[in-house]
Amino acid sequence: MIDHLLIAPVVLPALVAPFIIMAVRHHLDLQRIFSLASVVLLAAVSLTLAAQTLDGTVKVYELGDWPAPFGIVLVLDRLSAMMIVLTSLLALPVLLYAIGSGWDTRGANFHALFQFQLMGIMGAFLTGDAFNLFVFFEVLLIASYGLMIHSGGTRRFQAGVQYVVYNLLGSTLFLFALGTLYAVTGTLNMADLAVRVAEMPAEETALLRVGAVMLLLVFAIKAAVLPLHFWLPASYSNAPLPVAALFAIMTKVGAYAILRVYTLIFGPDVEVTAGLAGDWLLPAAMITLAVGAIGVLGSREIGRMVAFAAITSMGTLLIAIALFTPASAGAALYYIVHSTLATALMFLIADQVMERQGGRIAARPVMQQSGLLSVLFFVAAIAMAGMPPLSGFVGKLLVMDAAREDDLVWWIWAVILIGSLVTIIGLARAGTLIFWKSHGLQDTADQAVVVDDREDLLDGTSQAHAAQAAPSALPLVVCFGLISAIVLLTIFAGPVTRYADATADQLFTPTAYIETVLGGGQK
Repeated sequence: MIDHLLIAPVVLPALVAPFIIMAVRHHLDLQRIFSLASVVLLAAVSLTLAAQTLDGTVKVYELGDWPAPFGIVLVLDRLSAMMIVLTSLLALPVLLYAIGSGWDTRGANFHALFQFQLMGIMGAFLTGDAFNLFVFFEVLLIASYGLMIHSGGTRRFQAGVQYVVYNLLGSTLFLFALGTLYAVTGTLNMADLAVRVAEMPAEETALLRVGAVMLLLVFAIKAAVLPLHFWLPASYSNAPLPVAALFAIMTKVGAYAILRVYTLIFGPDVEVTAGLAGDWLLPAAMITLAVGAIGVLGSREIGRMVAFAAITSMGTLLIAIALFTPASAGAALYYIVHSTLATALMFLIADQVMERQGGRIAARPVMQQSGLLSVLFFVAAIAMAGMPPLSGFVGKLLVMDAAREDDLVWWIWAVILIGSLVTIIGLARAGTLIFWKSHGLQDTADQAVVVDDREDLLDGTSQAHAAQAAPSALPLVVCFGLISAIVLLTIFAGPVTRYADATADQLFTPTAYIETVLGGGQK
């Protein structure tokens, strides 16, 4: 009997979003209730599905009961299960933060767009078809653009246009890549592609390599790999920062796609594309990490600083992925969880600072709840930079350990360690200016520029919210909740790494995945 629960992570937000628009668009409280209920149910469904993969089971859902490769299929294995759980468990605190901070009131259709965004992310992680990966990427693009320009503002609109242009270029390249692969293989089902690519004669692989390179460029754009990262700093720093916190999982979609495609279809054992991804991706990832760390050190606005910190974490993650070994993939999967939580936490804390004193990294008179926010910032900075004793340190140790056998091991270690040092110096500089030096200021005249710092980002409604004297406690509770999640990830690093290693082993031995999808069964 077909397990219909597998399609629920895609269908649930796809149904709730139009319902919110058509039925409760004028009732904010009802929008919040339905949106929260949807995310809670999504988390429960994701955890249930993940539990079904603990023994290595691969499950397939055939839409319309059409078998692969002729029909559309959704596939659940350890990797996709882990990613949908991470997405749903991130979406809940971000949504609570948006409600508690009032961000969902500063523009139209926030909750509907939020649900469409979750639909696109969940679909990208579950699809077993390369063309439908493109479709869900486009759902992501449309919804994320709406969320980016939520509440208006000139700079936000300009950043949104830049974001759309870059991603549309990526989408165009994606279509060219898919057309090339289909012309060569006659299929776009990923399991079927894996079989046909492995059987292809060497003299017929020139176009195949072209398609593989174009796909890698597309995924590199999504993952913000240098030199294709230019859209991220402006886009994330100018977006509403709770939205940027949700976007912490979006760059992971690009990393996920690289892992999936270049272990399943163009794996290390496929002679015609062997080394194609790693040879280019590894040096690019190291440069991405270095540039991100320098950006953290040189940023003058807190939102932009956190955006560069996100680039740094993506560099570390992609170094692990680019090594393309089971050990490095396991390290990458652990680090994906950590970096998603830490990046989201940093964006939310940055939003709290911006709500109180604006976005510039400068000494200002003491803000409300300065002591509490300074503690949150200090812990988040340690997590983001990968310093002991939190999970970022564990993740970087795992990545460095996985690189021991690589020819570039000393370069990798140097880039990771120096990048961590530069990042923590940049974050410490920002924390010192924002929290410590502010206690030495007695003149409160500078308070008048708090709203001025963001007048080109915010509309009148948003400025009214920024001027509120009594901020809600819920946003701070959410930040402490994310810190608790990072602490738990540290405490339970052993079980999590064992799951990540088992997931990596399943990725590098895709026989069960291929046989289950093409056989229409379950293994």
